[in-house]
Amino acid sequence: MGAERLERRLAAILAADIAGYSRLMERDEAGTLVRLRTLRRDLIDPKIAEHKGRIVKTTGDGILVEFPSVVEAVDCAVALQRGMAARNNATAEDERIQFRVGINSGDVIVEDGDIHGDGVNIAARLEGIAEPGGICVSGIVHDQVQGRLDCAFEDIGEQSLKNIARRVRVYRVGPKRPLASPYPPPGEGGLGAAGPALPLPDKPSIAVLPFQNLSGDPEQEYFADGMVQEIITALSRIRWLFVIARNSSFTYKGQAVDMKQVGRELGVRYLLEGSVRKASGRVRITAQLIDAATGAHLWADRFDGLLDDIFDLQDKVAISAAGVIEPTLRQAEIDRARRKRPDNLDAYDLYLRALPFAYTSMPEDADKALGYVEQAIELDPDFAVAHAIIAWCQEQRYLRGGLDEGAKVIALRHARLAMAMDRSDTTVLAIGSRDRVSRSRRLSDGARCFRPFASA
Repeated sequence: MGAERLERRLAAILAADIAGYSRLMERDEAGTLVRLRTLRRDLIDPKIAEHKGRIVKTTGDGILVEFPSVVEAVDCAVALQRGMAARNNATAEDERIQFRVGINSGDVIVEDGDIHGDGVNIAARLEGIAEPGGICVSGIVHDQVQGRLDCAFEDIGEQSLKNIARRVRVYRVGPKRPLASPYPPPGEGGLGAAGPALPLPDKPSIAVLPFQNLSGDPEQEYFADGMVQEIITALSRIRWLFVIARNSSFTYKGQAVDMKQVGRELGVRYLLEGSVRKASGRVRITAQLIDAATGAHLWADRFDGLLDDIFDLQDKVAISAAGVIEPTLRQAEIDRARRKRPDNLDAYDLYLRALPFAYTSMPEDADKALGYVEQAIELDPDFAVAHAIIAWCQEQRYLRGGLDEGAKVIALRHARLAMAMDRSDTTVLAIGSRDRVSRSRRLSDGARCFRPFASA
């Protein structure tokens, strides 16, 4: 009998890995795995499916994907890197997950769902020479894609790739708007031309635009810019909020902008804008919060102070603005979740829908809240604050619903789960501290929960 015939087919192959994965794991193993799992669920897997890709296999830090066409493969890679860049804007540099991507097209051997051959090997080697956040493609991919996608290619010449006998022509590829800057640079088409909409993050998102200096004094420009930086820093401390970095939002400095378009280009749901005016030794700062999807104003306020202590005034305004923005955003998110179609809810929206019922402290409302948060943790088992709300609601059922011991046991279990998952969320800490006090009958045990948070 002759040898078994091998199954072969032409495919576009995408290979990707995480730059600096070992360093990230050494620094925070559990946190890195949670962030990677969230990225897979919310960005990577949906984008691959959208572009008709098939995940062949994954490793700890890598992924191999087969596409039916090179156009789909490159379009998917660009979309993934844009999405990653948007998420990394609000992440500390040493915590960022950045992928390197290589794409090739060629004949592959298919065996038990896996793929092998020169085409796969070249894709893997291209990934190895890509920069963090970058994409490298072979010449054959470039020739098939050029002119068919909104991409820019940089020819970096023929490269010697490890364990590949022949030299391979390689191109760096990205969107015509840079991967790290998904909005148009000043002077290149301006903001009048609509840019592609970035996907919204999986939590409420905000960008603070440069404040206008209305003083007529260029020397006060530094104060207006510093004010924005302080507000961004203060908002970044709100754990459930995704905040765009200063270097992204300041691309719009000195330009008349369309709020809806800026929201699309930065991939945010909310925008904060404002102005600074100085006169006679005093300064007035105004700020307003805008829903980027509708252009509606959600909140506005003004802050007055003396210029004698200008940096203290910056701190005061930043803290005050963050303090009033947080509940406004929370209420706006609750209202948005109520308007959302019931068949389209995700875990965070279910949690928001639960909050108005959870905080009435009535057993019948606790039952309604539980219906939402229990669905939320089915979608996201690691949603710490949803576990905390379950604990709170079960506690209300115990205290006000007839001292049902079963409810008490459930409350304690979910409070402990929440504390194990996230000790940085104030809601989790508050409910976790109640759990400790209820077990030990000592207030000092509850206060101990807040020590890591207070020292952060």
